[in-house]
Amino acid sequence: MITEISRVGKRGTFVIPADLRRRFNVTEGSFVSAEETAEGILLRPTAIMPMETYSVVRKAEFLLSNAVDAADYADAVKVVKAMGVSPSTIRHHKPVRRHVKQKA
Repeated sequence: MITEISRVGKRGTFVIPADLRRRFNVTEGSFVSAEETAEGILLRPTAIMPMETYSVVRKAEFLLSNAVDAADYADAVKVVKAMGVSPSTIRHHKPVRRHVKQKA
């Protein structure tokens, strides 16, 4: 097992030693996942592109803003509350209420 020390630079950057990069085929542009473990940070080369993740607040904003009508909005409010977020604290757009003329 190879153990080398690197210094962390600006914005959290550090150099993975060349021997380890070659051994694990980590080249410029490679993706590396960082995982919290009981012992510290575990870095792993990964072949997949990272997936975008959203905070609970951002998910709540999506749910509330994408409601298409009052009933859909009411359902979204219930889901957001179940997520532990108060809808009144989320910046979002409520669905526009359209008046429909009823035929006589």
